[in-house]
Amino acid sequence: MTVVYLICAGLLCLAAVLAVVRAERGPSMLNRAVSLDVFATVVVGGIALEAAWSRRLDTLPILVAMSMVGFISSTVIARFASVEPESERRIRTLEEVAAEDARRRAEEEAADEAKRHAASLEAASSIAGALAVVDPTGAEPAAVEPAAEPERPGSEEDR
Repeated sequence: MTVVYLICAGLLCLAAVLAVVRAERGPSMLNRAVSLDVFATVVVGGIALEAAWSRRLDTLPILVAMSMVGFISSTVIARFASVEPESERRIRTLEEVAAEDARRRAEEEAADEAKRHAASLEAASSIAGALAVVDPTGAEPAAVEPAAEPERPGSEEDR
């Protein structure tokens, strides 16, 4: 009977290692969630195997609690995975991260260049405005009247 316990323990260890490998590799969050659920099931199986080997019943509440945690966590992860954006469903490679960082830096540099260009245009227009006010003859500039609002058709009551 000890051989059966050892074979089951070996298979549970193999299943635990494979579940951890799948959780590490992914490629999507749903794959990771399933592998962690398998790992929780392996832990429950290991506790049940230990309880059978030692012929103890006091581990039954632990088995029930671990089973409930595994079920609830799987349900919650499935709920959130159903609304997960497509871009977040997998882990990006180092090349993809580098390409995205380069694109983001290029966009930031373009935005900074546009801000500098707008600031230089604003400075140039304020200098041009200041130069336009100065009259070399020394005469005061004429007052600028605001433009009159165009007449709208209709009576005063319609407005």
